[in-house]
Amino acid sequence: MSFVSTLLDIVYPRFCVACGNAVGEGQGYVCWDCESGFDIISRPFCSVCGDPVEGMVEHEYLCSFCQRVRPYFEAARSAVRYRGAVRTILHSLKYEKMTFLARDLLPFLYACVNAHYSGICFDGVTFVPLYPRKERERTFNQARLLAGKLAGELELPFLCDCLQRTRYTVTQTDLDASERRANVRGAFAAQNSKWLDGRTLLLVDDVMTTGATVNEVSKVLKEAGAAGVFVVTVARG
Repeated sequence: MSFVSTLLDIVYPRFCVACGNAVGEGQGYVCWDCESGFDIISRPFCSVCGDPVEGMVEHEYLCSFCQRVRPYFEAARSAVRYRGAVRTILHSLKYEKMTFLARDLLPFLYACVNAHYSGICFDGVTFVPLYPRKERERTFNQARLLAGKLAGELELPFLCDCLQRTRYTVTQTDLDASERRANVRGAFAAQNSKWLDGRTLLLVDDVMTTGATVNEVSKVLKEAGAAGVFVVTVARG
């Protein structure tokens, strides 16, 4: 830590966004206690969508939904469960414009990619776009912010112009699975399709719940010629 950073911490001490306690030297805005309480997702989970399953499963597991309807993405993985401190942190990032929290979440995204996709050669990193009006109102897109930082960490091209959201959609929060799918159906379009042809992409979002949004985006990318789409999110709802 630089002298200036140390001095700023003395004058303006940092506190954990999740619990309000002071953070230690070398930390960002999430304390060690809250970080250690993150519920890291580990096996068993669905081998395709990554949805965790309770109990003991000693073989490769495929959830009932992925058995019925195979998603357009090759696989989806999330770093942690969307609960406790993680929920508070992501809410603060998304709705309270605490964009600096992306730095605290980046190590979990990076570790998730290394743990589950280490053998995959990605051609670039992209993200779930917001509708332009919503992005103007929020002033930023949290998925774009996370994807840009992750691309830099992975030393991969950051693809900020291969997707667009073509119509406004209501928030998915209060919708059930079928309503979520209907809400985002036809809401995205690919751009620069010539470049996408034959490419393998890493698609980033902040939270995955039913997977309706990332599946719709993956469908659009695959129809535009992408060879494979792999999803990574900070949290799984």
